[in-house]
Order: sequence, then structure tokens, then C-alpha cells
Amino acid sequence: MSTDDVSRRTFIRTAGGAAAAAGAATATSGTAAAQEEQPDWPSGVTSGNLGEYLDARGESEVTVEVGAGDDGLAFNPTQLWVNTGTTITWEWTGSGGSHNVVTVEGEADLDSGDSVDEEGYTYEYEVTEEDAGITHYHCVPHDAVGMHAGIAVGEDVPTVETGGGDSNAVFVPQGARALGIATFIAMVSTLGLAFVFMKYGGTITSDDA
Repeated sequence: MSTDDVSRRTFIRTAGGAAAAAGAATATSGTAAAQEEQPDWPSGVTSGNLGEYLDARGESEVTVEVGAGDDGLAFNPTQLWVNTGTTITWEWTGSGGSHNVVTVEGEADLDSGDSVDEEGYTYEYEVTEEDAGITHYHCVPHDAVGMHAGIAVGEDVPTVETGGGDSNAVFVPQGARALGIATFIAMVSTLGLAFVFMKYGGTITSDDA
């Protein structure tokens, strides 16, 4: 057998194994990337209008729109996670009628007073250690139409994994997407090399020959 002769089965086995490994790595990284840890919000918060979530831990100041959405009957973000010491400013958009910010349940004592409809009106609240946990709040005049929201304060709050995927998979917080792309390229390259080699390479023999 010449040096150009290669075992067909050995070559296919090697290429197939590399492709399978790359595919498995891609699938794993994709599952990990799809998962995200969020506070375990009470149902009154998750059923609130709009439903946008923002992890603002590490930020010293955060703004929440009051009167967001197409009909002006939402808080945006609806679900907000911050550290203690963060100043939250609720700013009125002027849409949806008169609004206010009042705690339904939880540690933070939110109360912006009477409802107002003035665009640019603001209410500020600096969260402290006493506010640690999850607070559900609402707009009193629009309680029945779902103008609810929540804030999570500090690291010691109940959390859940969101975004789908296998809950038993190892979570890779950073680099998962890059790993998936790299392994996909490796898989395609391996299969491409197999095709080129078999079509244009030297004589290929069978193990049974």
C-alpha cells in the first residue's frame, strides 16, 4: 500500500467522531447560553403588563418608565433587580392617564402619593439593606388592568432558571455562544476536509481489501 492509501473506514470514523464531538459541544453551549437566573417573582408581578426584565445590579441609578407601552398602562422595566444603595427613579411618560407607585407587598415602602398624569414627573427611592428581597408594587388607579411590577433588591433573593433548556445541564455564564460558533466551524471544516480528501486525494482503500 502506498503512502497515499488511506483506510476508508478509519478516515470516516475519525471525521465522524470529530463532527459528533463538535455537535455535542455546540448543543451543550447552546443550552447553557439559553439559561438565565432571575428572581422568583410573585405571580402578581409576572402577570403585569409589558413584562420586561432588567438586571441592573452594579448600576447606581436606574430609571423606570411610568405609563409605558402602547396604551400607557405599564411600568418599564416591569421586573427590576438592583443592589442596595441604588437610586430608582420612576419617570412619568404622560400616557395612560394618572398613575402612582405604591407597594402591594414586600420590604420596600414605595409610595409616590396621589396619582398624576404630568409628563416628566418623577419619584425617587434609594433602596437600602432594609429593602432586601422582592417587592411587588402597582399603580392604584390601574390595578385591575394589570399595571403591576416588581423590584428585587440584593443578592439574597429566591431565584429560578429561565429561558428553557435542560435544568440539569451545566450552566456556562460566559463564552458559551463563542464556544458554540467555534465548534460549529470545526464540524463544518472536518466534513469539508473529508469530502475534498475523498474526491481529490490519493487512492482510498477499504479495510476489507
